[in-house]
Amino acid sequence: MSHQGVSRSAPSGARGTARPAPTDPQPNHGGTARRYQRSLAFLAAGALAVPLLAGCGSDDEASKPLAGQDIVPVARDAVAEGGTLKMAVDAVPETLNTFQADADAGTTRVAQAVLPSMFTIDATGKPVRNPDYLESAKVIETEPRQVVLYKLNQQAVWSDGREIGAADFAAQWRALSGKDSAYWTARNAGYDRIAQIERGANDLEVRVTFDRPYADWKSLFSPLYPKDVMGTPDAFNDGARRKLAVTAGPFRVDKVDTAKKDVVLTRNPRWWGRPAKLDEIDLHAVDRAKRATALADGTVDVADIDVADADRITVAGREKGTGLPLQGAGKTSAKKLRSWALTLGMDEEKLPKGPKKLRRSIAKWLEQQHELRDFGVRKSLEPAYTQLALNGSEGPLADERVRRAVARALDRQALARLVLTPLGLPAVPVGSHVALSGQAAYTDGSGAIGGLDTHEAQALLADAGWVAGGPVKTGGKAAGAEDGEKADKKKDDSEQGDESDGGHDGQYIVGEDDKGPDDKGTDDRDTRDHQKDHAHGAPGAYAPKGTAAPRGAGAPAGPLAKDGKALSLRFVLPSGPGSETLQAVAGQISQMLDRVGIATEIHKVSDDSYFKDHVAAGQYDLALYSWPSSAFPATDARPIYAKPVVAADGSLNVEQNYTRVGTDQVDQLFDQALGTLDEDEADGLLRKADSRIWASAGSLPLYQRPQLVGARKDLVNVGAFGFQTPVYQDMGFLKKGAKVSPSPSKG
Repeated sequence: MSHQGVSRSAPSGARGTARPAPTDPQPNHGGTARRYQRSLAFLAAGALAVPLLAGCGSDDEASKPLAGQDIVPVARDAVAEGGTLKMAVDAVPETLNTFQADADAGTTRVAQAVLPSMFTIDATGKPVRNPDYLESAKVIETEPRQVVLYKLNQQAVWSDGREIGAADFAAQWRALSGKDSAYWTARNAGYDRIAQIERGANDLEVRVTFDRPYADWKSLFSPLYPKDVMGTPDAFNDGARRKLAVTAGPFRVDKVDTAKKDVVLTRNPRWWGRPAKLDEIDLHAVDRAKRATALADGTVDVADIDVADADRITVAGREKGTGLPLQGAGKTSAKKLRSWALTLGMDEEKLPKGPKKLRRSIAKWLEQQHELRDFGVRKSLEPAYTQLALNGSEGPLADERVRRAVARALDRQALARLVLTPLGLPAVPVGSHVALSGQAAYTDGSGAIGGLDTHEAQALLADAGWVAGGPVKTGGKAAGAEDGEKADKKKDDSEQGDESDGGHDGQYIVGEDDKGPDDKGTDDRDTRDHQKDHAHGAPGAYAPKGTAAPRGAGAPAGPLAKDGKALSLRFVLPSGPGSETLQAVAGQISQMLDRVGIATEIHKVSDDSYFKDHVAAGQYDLALYSWPSSAFPATDARPIYAKPVVAADGSLNVEQNYTRVGTDQVDQLFDQALGTLDEDEADGLLRKADSRIWASAGSLPLYQRPQLVGARKDLVNVGAFGFQTPVYQDMGFLKKGAKVSPSPSKG
């Protein structure tokens, strides 16, 4: 529902809300300092023997967000004074320091409301100066080194009365520069390029000098923590985990109550900007499976929801009566009650047995439906996209021709329609790995790989040596399948997975708020040890049942085989109750691949195991998960698509390139984009990098994820924000007699 921007890395750490799994294990507080390094990375492209490709659209081609934000915007004078807004989060944050590895979306929401951000993100995914803290910020020198001069708002003070100034900037730089391993930082990108920070002509000026040009300098110091937090390793590692004594936003942290699962934010009496309309914002942890109940009983006023809860709210808003014969014990059979309950949309697996218990269950459901009439569904597209990942490290997909064949077999338009059309959202396939429609760097680069063409897919497979009707060794394993202990272990994982909870598409949104050094990463073992899935933010993608896959050329007249092995790919998926959409999409993909002779074996694994033990560990052929978009793709996308390198100990350093496919040229293009201060030139370089990533077919973007929010109808300036950073001081309840205006006030 809310996010600090659209950074893929910003783990939630500061610049975004989409993040990969938080690290596992947790830091050892009070013991030996352990550095939790998480480098942000996107999926990397594979080597190509073709010339550098440009995007298929014009570099000057303007795009716009596919869906606007849905927040019921009103002018501030139409917002009532006071009140408490109860906002659902997935968990009470483990830390309030967004730069730590276990920061999550809740951490980001707190930071957005209580801490300075020099730049926020607008509705098109672009960074914009935040006038509450900055009068100006610009590059004033480029030779011999880049210098950025920040001129601070003269009213900007910390809640203890001290002016925000150079000392805070310098403390944050030293903590996040990566030079002192005593700081348990999750990311260092950008800060490691700073040479010095000093006071300018007066206390309101801060001069930041870089030792290397840094195009994404606007990503830094958002949020900015006081020197009290950043000044020493102990303060950084432990001081801001459960409290923030000093803040500088429209709200302040009143308390973190783990017993009641609440983080309570109250108005900051020292706030100099537009005063907050609300007295209080309570971030309350609610399991996603219980969101509709929490809305109905008043536990929360607004929550990210899944499609089933959205349907419940929509139905509640238009139904006046049910006609259910609940009165008269024994007059309605359990069979009829069960049938009626299913027509209401109740979960069949959760229905009790026996007429009396069924009546009570249905009565409770109807009572909730009555309360849900006061709520509406606000929907947009999240700044994140779901993609099909192809593991190019071994097996058939190590051959670029096979990966390209998979890409040519997919009807991405049909997959987007499958998920988005039932929600009334634009069903447009994502055309870029580095930006989304509406952002300056966006151009549809998918022409570098080509669209649906089953004949071409079959030709690529034949060229790679996979032929129909080829001999398959008796008892031999299919290519791509695993053997021995690993296969047995995964079989156990799959069996256990059917009983797991969770598993939303949104649970596997990778890179959100995760920053790491530009030139440092973790090896495969580190990635496995330090990543775990994190459920937060918007719900996953949703697909209707029974949508047929597109029909292409007929599949070969027998299984494709090579060297005595059949062509079969291991498609790993989460198994939890929230993963129906991923499974529906995977089913359609399997049908599409079958048409060109590629068999798939779907393996459902436990949600806890899915990302950590399979995707991050490279134990899959095909997988579905999401990446957030970024306002700073040169920084945030580079490690995702960086070419894996062999470390001194022989291990493969993949950072977060979970497809393990990359090229030197893609790396060079990202480095060039990061080092130029010409925004148009940088966007052009990013588009070229994107085309190369498409052409190597390690990652195939499918669709932008839907963003569904349930909210009280009288709640305004809140909802599905899309790209834009929420404005917490404008949130509130509609004043009695006021009407919704076309747009919120700027003043």
